[in-house]
Amino acid sequence: MTEPPHPLADVLRAAAAGAFPPADGSVIVLPPWAGVHAVVSFSAHTFVLTDRDPAAVAAHGLDAYGGALHPSHQLWLAGDLHIGSIDVVMVCRAQPGASLPARADIDDHARVDRAQRHRRDVRVLADDHGLVTVGRGLVDRWEVSVELFDGADHGRGAGRRLIEAGLAAVPPGEWVWAQVAPGNGASVRAFLAAGFRPVCSELLFSHHPD
Repeated sequence: MTEPPHPLADVLRAAAAGAFPPADGSVIVLPPWAGVHAVVSFSAHTFVLTDRDPAAVAAHGLDAYGGALHPSHQLWLAGDLHIGSIDVVMVCRAQPGASLPARADIDDHARVDRAQRHRRDVRVLADDHGLVTVGRGLVDRWEVSVELFDGADHGRGAGRRLIEAGLAAVPPGEWVWAQVAPGNGASVRAFLAAGFRPVCSELLFSHHPD
């Protein structure tokens, strides 16, 4: 069942279009979405999706200058939830392009398994070099993820082609989001080459271990 619209959805759409939250040091507490808690950090402006009382969040000393991601705050916000990784969140408009065949035989792949645990309506596309997943993630936004298969020819544009196939699998003009590990330079470069722009950072807390 689709969750009702979440306030963060409008914030993300505005940021994708270039209208970022004010860099005023604010920490805004919002309810979780579909059981997912999160810290979404823009420049000097942070949103905390939690069921903790806003007064308790303020008293705990979370700030919008990176402090909300301090390990001690992560542990406190998580409680019994699993702590995900801190990712760069990037965005691009969906656009027509070359398509890839759908695959229903690789659901046991770790990348596909993760996508199906964190997203709904997941589609898996693949070629000989790797796979791309497309589905509805946090606050019901379109999300894409890619992974090259072992032995794939890295550094020759295979990742970018997979990303572009993911963009082509979403209705043209829709915003498509990607969560990318900052240390994965090859993935960051591939998403930048495909037209994605960095928007914010994100840390998810959920009932699903990664």
